[in-house]
Amino acid sequence: MSSDRPSRERPNRERRVVPPLDAGALERLALRYVERFSTTRARLAEYLTRKIRTRGWEGDGADPVAIAERMAELGYIDDRAFGEARASAMARRGLGKRRVTGAFRQAGIDAEDAEALAPAIEARALDAALTFARKKRIGPFAPEAADRPLREKQIAAMIRGGHEFTLSRRIATMAPGEDIDTLSRDWP
Repeated sequence: MSSDRPSRERPNRERRVVPPLDAGALERLALRYVERFSTTRARLAEYLTRKIRTRGWEGDGADPVAIAERMAELGYIDDRAFGEARASAMARRGLGKRRVTGAFRQAGIDAEDAEALAPAIEARALDAALTFARKKRIGPFAPEAADRPLREKQIAAMIRGGHEFTLSRRIATMAPGEDIDTLSRDWP
């Protein structure tokens, strides 16, 4: 059966061969990455390593870690500022300290920077827990008092959200509509 309509099949084209990376190309990839994304040294090094693995390397030994360090020296990357921004965003979403520190580990923020950010995370712990409870309608934000099985599920949800057990239990056991200022005064 022949038709006058053109075929929808593409002509057999050869795939474009992408040349392997060299030092200049790797540097350009790093610059493009840091201009598009807020990142850490570890994430940039991981990205560059992935690119080398997929495209290959031409020339002397590649050192993605050295390029990431140079980007940090130039001020394009600041792990501590990245961590502060990430911690603030997670607190606004209602996530607790454990979730924040897990995100730090995943992002490759070193222990020194994480320890420097710990006091700010601790200071926001209560507000983050109350935000979480407000979003999930737990404790003082619930429409009605929760029975024990539901209250235990709410506590578990808060713990998965990265909050301490004692704070989670205290918020979940509050009566609906109870004044949260009493919690602020009682909590360290």
